Amino acid sequence: MIPILLTGPQIEPVTLADIKGYLRLDGNDEDRLLHSLITAARLMVEAESGRCLIGQTWRLVIDRWPGGGCIRLPLSPVSGIVGARVFDGDGVASSLEADALRLDRGADPAVIAVAGTVVHPGRPFAGIEIDVRAGYGEGMGDVPPPLRQAVRVIVARWFELRGDWPEQVPAIPPEARAMIAPYRRARL
Repeated sequence: MIPILLTGPQIEPVTLADIKGYLRLDGNDEDRLLHSLITAARLMVEAESGRCLIGQTWRLVIDRWPGGGCIRLPLSPVSGIVGARVFDGDGVASSLEADALRLDRGADPAVIAVAGTVVHPGRPFAGIEIDVRAGYGEGMGDVPPPLRQAVRVIVARWFELRGDWPEQVPAIPPEARAMIAPYRRARL
């Protein structure tokens, strides 16, 4: 299964004003750097935890329907199915009915079950596309506070060490890693 980001988050889990207060910074000289550090820290927290923090839309591409009828998703948490298409042998897409797939939000990782009649793809590779909405929500307040704090801690470390990074310093500070740990998705 190949996940492809379609639309990223419209906001970050912490604001520029929030991080400037956390770092006790005045002025606007470092704003561009701080914006980029916030985005990079969010991506790092998402990679470490296996969870999307702020709402984003992803396309999942699979070759064929699974034998058991259940698709375990590589993203978490997933709030909904946006759309799904099956391609025929000529590469023409046909949309699935809304009730053909059912999302089990309670599972971790989330699972999509084939719940209705589905057409089998006519091409051997990338025959099915399913678009999903992932993330804790659309607002900063939807993100669990420890994960937001982990973003702050990572930004503070990176800001402090910019341009002078000792080799023995990990990219994710141990205190941020500890904040992320309870949210880390288990991988088998």
